[in-house]
Amino acid sequence: MCGIFAALGCADCSQAQRARVLACSRRLKHRGPDWSGLYQHEGNFLAQQRLAVVSPLSGDQPLYNEDRSVVVVANGEIYNHKKIRKQFTGKHAFTTGSDCEVIIPLYEEYGENFVDMLDGVFAFVLYDTRNNTYMAARDAIGVNPLYIGWGGDGSVWFSSEMKALNEDCVRFELFPPGHLYSSATAGFRRWYNPRWFLEQVPDTPYDPLVLRAAFEKAVIKRLMTDVPFGVLLSGGLDSSLVASVTKRHLVETEAAEKFGTELHSFVVGLEGSPDLKAAREVADYLGTIHHEFYFTVQDGIDAIEEVIYHDETYDVTTIRASTPMFLMARKIKSLGVKMVLSGEGSDELLGGYLYFHFAPNKEEFHKETCRKVKALHQYDCLRANKATSAWGLEVRVPFLDKEFIDVAMGMDPEWKMYDKDLGRIEKWVMRKAFDDEENPYLPKHILYRQKEQFSDGVGYSWIDGLKAFTEQQITDEMMSNAAKLYPYNTPVNKEAYYYRMIFERLFPQDSARETVPWGPSIACSTPAAIEWVEQWKASNDPSGRFISSHDAAAAAGVAHANGNGVAAVANGHAAVNGAVSGAEVGVAIAA
Repeated sequence: MCGIFAALGCADCSQAQRARVLACSRRLKHRGPDWSGLYQHEGNFLAQQRLAVVSPLSGDQPLYNEDRSVVVVANGEIYNHKKIRKQFTGKHAFTTGSDCEVIIPLYEEYGENFVDMLDGVFAFVLYDTRNNTYMAARDAIGVNPLYIGWGGDGSVWFSSEMKALNEDCVRFELFPPGHLYSSATAGFRRWYNPRWFLEQVPDTPYDPLVLRAAFEKAVIKRLMTDVPFGVLLSGGLDSSLVASVTKRHLVETEAAEKFGTELHSFVVGLEGSPDLKAAREVADYLGTIHHEFYFTVQDGIDAIEEVIYHDETYDVTTIRASTPMFLMARKIKSLGVKMVLSGEGSDELLGGYLYFHFAPNKEEFHKETCRKVKALHQYDCLRANKATSAWGLEVRVPFLDKEFIDVAMGMDPEWKMYDKDLGRIEKWVMRKAFDDEENPYLPKHILYRQKEQFSDGVGYSWIDGLKAFTEQQITDEMMSNAAKLYPYNTPVNKEAYYYRMIFERLFPQDSARETVPWGPSIACSTPAAIEWVEQWKASNDPSGRFISSHDAAAAAGVAHANGNGVAAVANGHAAVNGAVSGAEVGVAIAA
């Protein structure tokens, strides 16, 4: 992933302002350590910090049309760029091998009404010198980050991360996914309008072969690379399927011609973590070159301030999960790998989180998946992108392919629901789609392994250690004054207070704290789903361990959900009292 920055319509076009723009852009250098570029036309500036994954010997940005009257900076991967290039043979003279260069001829041909023609993930800003107008756009789900800000002189600023805006803009906010911003109207409009967005319950029957084909296509298109790559492998269903499909189809790709057919897999966790053993087993089964990375609880605690700086959030679940991923990304990059595939998005699309077991009916189930997918840009997409981009590593997420989303969100949600009587566990539709007896993708016990949250799967001692550490750092007196010190999104426990304290020091602006979502959650639920079970309202810990349908909870004597979704729930406060100390614990975490 690259870093883009733009300041448009600035009253000051002096060298001093140019230097300031450069300084802001350099705050994104971790995202793109390979090259940087800056374009200026009067008071309009466009800059990019490049991570070269496609066409590393060309494609430096900004990108231009033939007479340099149209300028683009982009952070993205356009998987259908070759098809678009053919469309403009003889009409446009391409000067680089960059997949993002196709944005320019599409704009010249269709004006601003071309964004839905792009198949990929992206955030870009385009400036047209001929009429002094500009536009910006962000991909459908918000896989790639983008922020917008406003200067005191009426200028409009854009950046991949808010750390390049927060000191110069009078206000700034998240750029909404699936939208474009046009200077012609000085406002946003939605370009991504799928049927599921209205949250109407679909009735398309489940077809396992259609679901399988859509996912395999999504993985294959993401093997477009000119640099070494690998897969993050936790041993759970999602990452294991990504690895399996990648391994199966790698030989058919151009990447195999450049780098061979050996596939590298990576895992991180505490020693004895739930993920570690399963990841090794999947790696052995698939024949990947497997790399295990270890960290201690203290390693993670020491990294938290950096994680909050890069993630730009104080959300507890995001920080818990980001920290091991952040540590692992550094190790991966040190091996010369610049791109990895990962399994984010499946749980939101398919209702894979354990709390979905308690959805009262398919209507509520589907609405919750819609809410979760719409919010991904503030949670898992943010984590996966920023925790890895901190070290110049790109993550690609095939589950969030637009075509796969259409299939997954277009099926009758009755098929996705947990049903003990029918033998359906979470994400049964995906498990069944890849349950191939003749040519198996995965061993049965891996294919039907129960869901772990990433931050729990890397080792339960990680969460317990964080809680014990923050319990020592934050006094009861500090907590009693939390509402006075932090009236907006007031921390509800000491762990949340500790993260907020760091965030406020790094990003003290009102606009910054308002970019972070807040509200009650259980096992990654939205606040609306808390209403499904009365006992959930008493918990202030978001971990999936405290959902009663989890195997560990069941072993402790807590009831499973029955076929109607009725269950008892472990009390979140009681369940966390066995926290271990923050002393060093050997760790092997899975990606």
